Amino acid sequence: MTDAVPTEQVVEAASSARALNVHPQLAELWSRGTAFLGCDVAILGGAMTWVSERNLVAAISNAGGFGVIACGAMTPDLLDAEIKATQALTNKPFGVNLITMHPQLLDLVETCRANATSHVVFAGGVPPGEAIKKAKEFAKVVCFAPAAVLAKRLIKNGADAIVIEGSEAGGHIGPVSTSVLAQEILPAIRDVPVFVAGGIGRGEAIISFLEMGAAGVQIGTRFVCASESIAHPKFKQAFIRASAREAMPTVQLDKRFPVIPVRALINKGTEAFMETQRAVAEKFAKDEVDQQAAQLEIEHFWAGALRRAVIDGDVEYGSLMAGQSVGMVSREEPVANIIAELLEQAGAALAARSAR
Repeated sequence: MTDAVPTEQVVEAASSARALNVHPQLAELWSRGTAFLGCDVAILGGAMTWVSERNLVAAISNAGGFGVIACGAMTPDLLDAEIKATQALTNKPFGVNLITMHPQLLDLVETCRANATSHVVFAGGVPPGEAIKKAKEFAKVVCFAPAAVLAKRLIKNGADAIVIEGSEAGGHIGPVSTSVLAQEILPAIRDVPVFVAGGIGRGEAIISFLEMGAAGVQIGTRFVCASESIAHPKFKQAFIRASAREAMPTVQLDKRFPVIPVRALINKGTEAFMETQRAVAEKFAKDEVDQQAAQLEIEHFWAGALRRAVIDGDVEYGSLMAGQSVGMVSREEPVANIIAELLEQAGAALAARSAR
């Protein structure tokens, strides 16, 4: 059964929405999402390693959305410092994204507890039951689900909300598109809020998913070129110049050496990765390396490549992880302007429909 949003929260959200110029129908459509997140705009910032740090996260939350820190490979001490630094920049709610494969996952959960984190987002795999249990003691828990059956399992294990992310997204991706995932999962999951992600870059798309039953959306690529983003100017320029068709997933050349697809802008690094796979496969065929060593050589190719691109500006050989919505990134601008544009597009679509 769907939990009703408390009346006082609806009234408060409606007042804040008017201040942000949110169309009344839009405010109603995502009221469940805004109540869950504790913000005025049910847009989560996608957790992008090296990009989703204190400055961008705080800017998204201050603009009415919901920023999410990308913990990535941070140690508990580093995460502690990042949360505190973000809290110094905003008094609005924000979340922390934890990778389930992190060797110190439970310690990171405790770091979130120590900092009174309101929302913990588990990504990169099915989180251990103990991690969910500990996180639920102090926060709302959000999990990623690539299929309805897994979403139901995660909810049974304690997830308070679900994010479904299609293959149009940047970074590590699954095989199914956002539109298909939405059709499969939104009608089947009604007892917790579901947020849709992957390739979302305009307000009209947000409306379509909300009307299908989503509580809100998650957007990453559109925020990379925000003024508040610390991404290197060359990294931002690569996004501004790119078209949707340039954001392509990496290709696995040999089934003996699995490669989790990563969507990124094609560059010389992409070509070098293909050559590395070929060379490793040849060495394995000649018994020069065993299978485990060969697999590790492939997996380690991109180690540090994202940081080289985002922080150092190596756009030739670094990893330019981007979703297909990159074609809608046309300039560098403040987060508040990006959110305002999305709200304007959504409002215009709803107004046009009412006029018809």
